[in-house]
Amino acid sequence: MTSLFNSSQEIVFVLHGLNETQTNRHIYFVFILILYLLTIFMNLTLIFTIFLEKMLRDPMYLFLCNLCVNGVIGASSFYSKMLYDLFFDCHVITYIGCLTQIFVISFYVYCEFANLTVMSYDRYVAICKPLHYHSIMTVRKVWTLILLTWLFSCLEVTIGIVQIVMLPLCGVDIDKLYCSKWVVVKLSCVDTTLNNLAGYIVILSNSSQTIVILISYVNIIKASLHSQAGRRKFMQTCLPHLINLANSVISLLFDLIYTRYGSNTTLLALRNIMSVEFLVVPPLVNPVIYGMNLSQIRNRVRQMFSC
Repeated sequence: MTSLFNSSQEIVFVLHGLNETQTNRHIYFVFILILYLLTIFMNLTLIFTIFLEKMLRDPMYLFLCNLCVNGVIGASSFYSKMLYDLFFDCHVITYIGCLTQIFVISFYVYCEFANLTVMSYDRYVAICKPLHYHSIMTVRKVWTLILLTWLFSCLEVTIGIVQIVMLPLCGVDIDKLYCSKWVVVKLSCVDTTLNNLAGYIVILSNSSQTIVILISYVNIIKASLHSQAGRRKFMQTCLPHLINLANSVISLLFDLIYTRYGSNTTLLALRNIMSVEFLVVPPLVNPVIYGMNLSQIRNRVRQMFSC
């Protein structure tokens, strides 16, 4: 089967995820705009609090700041196009725009897993090897880990984007609120075995990171049981990590399984909710379950707003 498009044609995809929002799109627009502004406000508040307060320069806070920056990127990649579609009643996206959205959303997902992995390593060293913490987690090592999370995530995404660009397409209908890699791959006219293989490698990579996180927290839980201070540290800094990890894994797994093997007969509203949950909930909830759960950040934020 040959491609329906030649090199001189500009491909424009049609997004069908908003088909049921026509009658109340202005209400949806206001609600989503408030949600977006709240997400940005909470993340930026935490970021500025950490950078302006000299006491909050420990590795844990820097990793948390990196998580919030990534949350702003992920939320903006979804909300900006969503708000545009609702306001102008537009349900199309150009080929370049689709690739850009795939790049940013995929980068957000991969960076989220990588950052949770280094955060689990940081907590493991802090709780299981407290006497050697500052000698192991040096400033140089912390910034190296943060840089590696960005570079590794960017490399994973770039490989996927290059594979998509090489595919000839025979369709333009996307049954989602946004562009995703597997939805576009399914529109291809040729065999996508290589893309599937690369996808399984990425899944294996993220699964291995999840296993590393779980192993770290098993050791943390064992060490925390021996003292009251250890249990307090676990509840304050480690439990939120596990909640975030469980939320991300479950929502991404649902979205991946449905995108690759699901049918269009499922309720559109349910599909939309489950497909955007990992783009909406973590960026909104992370500043609360991480930042507000830490007394130093909570007190500093309270001082800022009281002034």
